[in-house]
Amino acid sequence: AGPDGDGSVEVLRRAECGEILEEVYDRYRRTQPGALSRPHRWWALRAGQPPISPAQRYIAVHRDADGAPDGYASYSLGDGGTLTVDETITTDDAVFTALARFVLGHDLVTQVVFRHFPPQHPLRLQLADFRAGELSGDTDWLWVRLLDVPRALTARGWFTDGELVLDVEDPFLGEHGRHLLTVRDGKADCVPTDREPDLSLDVRDLGSVYLGGTAPSTLVRAGHIRAHRPGAAALADALFRGDRTPHCLHWF
Repeated sequence: AGPDGDGSVEVLRRAECGEILEEVYDRYRRTQPGALSRPHRWWALRAGQPPISPAQRYIAVHRDADGAPDGYASYSLGDGGTLTVDETITTDDAVFTALARFVLGHDLVTQVVFRHFPPQHPLRLQLADFRAGELSGDTDWLWVRLLDVPRALTARGWFTDGELVLDVEDPFLGEHGRHLLTVRDGKADCVPTDREPDLSLDVRDLGSVYLGGTAPSTLVRAGHIRAHRPGAAALADALFRGDRTPHCLHWF
């Protein structure tokens, strides 16, 4: 079935998917803050077959206009007319919408449940009736704890140029470091410095802002981060922002 003018959707059983899901997911996790890698053995043992339910899993695979897979949704049909989507994976919002439209269009289905729904996703705004969609079960599955601050800061991507001096305390490890963070053209350099700090913060708060899900200025207002000069919090907001809201599909 063709959900849009630029692609198509086909339904496969898990055994028919080969390495399609693994390849699509790997592209997704490289662009999604908070996503974890999945080793090949994970796919061989678990993908599309959660042990919590005996229901048959179906895989809706979206292909682009050239026939290349660029997204998938794993779902099952339960009793009482409920269709449950375990995960929807793609790097393209239009493909996500096409897959959502596909599962929402199933006959004899009275309710569609999207598990592991991405925060801040605009799907509810795309419904003909905004009130037909309801958010529930917000779960805290994503925790970040930085052990090597310079290495972590130089590893992530950046969207704004700038320079900040971060004074970071790590009470658990008994460590303290003052770092000069310099961002140019999307890449960062982080080196020790004795300059006066722009921000003082605990390593836990640095973990909160690291993926872009929490604005540093919010933690300044909460009293967790100290800003030592005007404009430091606003610059930190611009530097640490992400292009996608952090999201993790895995519980522990």
